Amino acid sequence: MVRLPLVLLFSAVLFSAGVYGVLARRNAVMVLMAIELMLNAVNVNLVAFATALRDVVGQVFALFVIAVAAAEVGIGLAIVILLYRTRESINVDEVNLLRW
Repeated sequence: MVRLPLVLLFSAVLFSAGVYGVLARRNAVMVLMAIELMLNAVNVNLVAFATALRDVVGQVFALFVIAVAAAEVGIGLAIVILLYRTRESINVDEVNLLRW
């Protein structure tokens, strides 16, 4: 069995990589992938604590987070496709939809 501190360290590294991806990347698809990485790090934490505490609530909550992440990917990719069709770029810096 893997010990809890090792799993938490792995989750922290995964979450940090996701934060770096959100802050450093300019491609909208890469930003969405980084957000998914952060959500997966949260899921690892939930499952690790649920296993350590011998409780099922964390695992059930992780399933709900996975469902929300799947919906987020669907809507996010639809927005990216719409941006590409209208602006012909998915660079986050070039997207300025609220300007006239």
